[in-house]
Amino acid sequence: MSTQWDMEIDILVIGAGGCGLAAALSANELGVEVGVVEKFEEFQGNTTLSTGSIPGAGTRFQREAKIDDSPEKLIEDLLRKSGPHEAEELTRLLAYESAPLVEWLVDYAKADLHLIKDYLHVGHSVPRLHAPPARKGKFLHDDLLRAVRARNIPIAIGSPVGNLVADEGGTVIGAIVQGKRTGEQKIRAKKIILAANGFAANPEMVRKYCPEIAAAEYFGGHGSTGEAIVWGERLGGEFANIGAYQGYAIVAYPHGSILSWTTVEKGAIVVDPKGKRFGDESIGYSGYTPDVLVHSVSRPGHTRLAYAVFDTRIRDYVASHEEEFRDLLEIGGTKERPAIDDLATTYGLDPQSLEETIQAYNTAARGKIKDPFGRTDFGFAPLEPPYVICQVTPGLFHTQGGLKVNRLGMVLRGDHQIIKNLFAGGGVTAGISGRMGARGYASGNGLLSALGLGRIAGRAAAKEILEGI
Repeated sequence: MSTQWDMEIDILVIGAGGCGLAAALSANELGVEVGVVEKFEEFQGNTTLSTGSIPGAGTRFQREAKIDDSPEKLIEDLLRKSGPHEAEELTRLLAYESAPLVEWLVDYAKADLHLIKDYLHVGHSVPRLHAPPARKGKFLHDDLLRAVRARNIPIAIGSPVGNLVADEGGTVIGAIVQGKRTGEQKIRAKKIILAANGFAANPEMVRKYCPEIAAAEYFGGHGSTGEAIVWGERLGGEFANIGAYQGYAIVAYPHGSILSWTTVEKGAIVVDPKGKRFGDESIGYSGYTPDVLVHSVSRPGHTRLAYAVFDTRIRDYVASHEEEFRDLLEIGGTKERPAIDDLATTYGLDPQSLEETIQAYNTAARGKIKDPFGRTDFGFAPLEPPYVICQVTPGLFHTQGGLKVNRLGMVLRGDHQIIKNLFAGGGVTAGISGRMGARGYASGNGLLSALGLGRIAGRAAAKEILEGI
């Protein structure tokens, strides 16, 4: 097959989210030519929409805080949360890469990351998540973008890739970019890194692979349409953990921003439109998403609604620590009420039912009875007046399954052989959150996979070029 190329480059990174920028920085660090293409005119990937939290097990920041941690502890925590799955070797790899990743982001990329010490996150036994002070992923992405631009790594925005180009033997040799400004361009690349995220914005793929969450509203980046996964599949790529996803049980409605899960960790409950609890909220913001989806009630426009209930002590604590939660308060996302009757009538809940629910929960929180749903961690509860309520809806944030990769981030075929010259990371690849469903997701899994595999893939692709492979 003869192709007329419009340009040639050592490494082409497809996607300018956290994964793609980490891959570009990692490859550039070794002195290899790298360029990035981004299909949108603006950066709107899942990194920017996240809290920017990355687990690092054994970082110097933990040592300074006298927190005893290790990759082995992280592996144990992640596998306890995820259960057995099809990418456990990736879990181990990323656990050992986690501390060097965080320190590289701080030292090399100049990312402003700080260890979160005030509470544990879902799935973690010790404080190990590192995040921007505001706990907004946009700040992390901005830091990465500054680092990329400081190194004169070109980023072509508004340049979606239409397809990969492979030779007759299945070796990837380039990509077809279809930019509005430049028109169609055929780019020859020695290595290609797929960093275009998952398929959560593709309803057809979600219905096929993650049907239990298909009825939920999607709150992730609009670019997660799954085309990179399809390209890999066409070349013989193997899927792993394809039915896994990350949900969020309590997205504030109609505001569209998350209600901080810290509210639940500090004692909030979630009730249905009748005012009744329906499960153990403490299983996590992702794991609890399908429960909320089942027990919420559809409103006009097909939005499914439930309600988070807490008190002003919890509200004020979270507000003192999290900027995004303060933003939600400022736009009226929560309502304070002096008594349970007032709380119920705010959104038309049954006052008697809500009264019974809160009384039973408070009795369990005081240790007088076992919680009927098995909850054992009650935070600041029992809840006390004045109360706070937030109308919420369950949402899909991103998928956690995709192409299987090896320890270098190289895409694997079904026969376990690599697709030559093709690397991938983040949402394009199999995640570390279990085989299927939402319960295996531990806080930070998405960014650990995105930035961790991005760095690994960029480094490995650059080394192959330097070694003439």
